[in-house]
Amino acid sequence: MIKFELLKTETIPAVVNLMVDFYAIDGYPINKEITTNLFFEFVNKPEAGKCFIIKYNNEICGYTILVQFFSFEMSGNVLLLDELYIDSNFQGKGIGKKAMEFIKQFAQENNYKKIVLEVEPHNQRAIQLYEKEQFKKHKRNLMIFP
Repeated sequence: MIKFELLKTETIPAVVNLMVDFYAIDGYPINKEITTNLFFEFVNKPEAGKCFIIKYNNEICGYTILVQFFSFEMSGNVLLLDELYIDSNFQGKGIGKKAMEFIKQFAQENNYKKIVLEVEPHNQRAIQLYEKEQFKKHKRNLMIFP
């Protein structure tokens, strides 16, 4: 059974450990102490977004982080799927598909006009999932400052 639960302070350490695993895939730096503090800040700022833990048979197996922004180009409130990670031991069980259903339902219930996400070009498994869920590649590139 797959369940989605809003992140609580007591589950932050488990999500931080998953995030460390996720970031290691692409060699992104992560500091557990800073990340833990950021999660405490995030949980106490509901306007910043939501983090949901994903459970498979009552075991935490992943997480998703959803944040919002406003875009005239995209007709209003937009949901950014900032992160979606399923532990490799749980992949291939339909959890990603269920997560996408959950995220799309969350967006609809909260009147978001669009859902946007970014994905690593080498992550073909994720790209296939998103394309099956009707996501389209955007012609623009993501840029970041500084």
